[in-house]
Amino acid sequence: MFRTAVAVGVALALAGCSTVGIKTSPGASSEKEARNVKPDDPLARPVQVGWTSARASYCGFIFNPGQLRSTYLAAEARTGIPPQQMQKIEHAYDYTRQSTLDTIKDNPGYCNKERTAAIRADLNRYLAGDYAPAARLAR
Repeated sequence: MFRTAVAVGVALALAGCSTVGIKTSPGASSEKEARNVKPDDPLARPVQVGWTSARASYCGFIFNPGQLRSTYLAAEARTGIPPQQMQKIEHAYDYTRQSTLDTIKDNPGYCNKERTAAIRADLNRYLAGDYAPAARLAR
């Protein structure tokens, strides 16, 4: 309940200062939400990259989550996104990463073979600098 209240509060705060319409919450807290962010949504990239970072961390992938965040945000900034929108992107990334970790932390069977293969593919793509949002059907 607290997490939902925080998410709603952040969503309202972000929507209130938006110049771009936000159709989703500032982040995703479940696989279904992260998987189904529409690629044309302005928050699709931060949600999916943050979601993958959390999952990769939980499943023991060896990478630097802080460096991935920095590299991703720098790539977004290079596209000329205004500072207000960059703040929304940072919040969406951070919220998604933390809420995903909170959601999966008590699931010892989370890192199954199919998930780790999907995480590996996405993580490798992001580490190579390809942050394009991807539509996902099932993972």
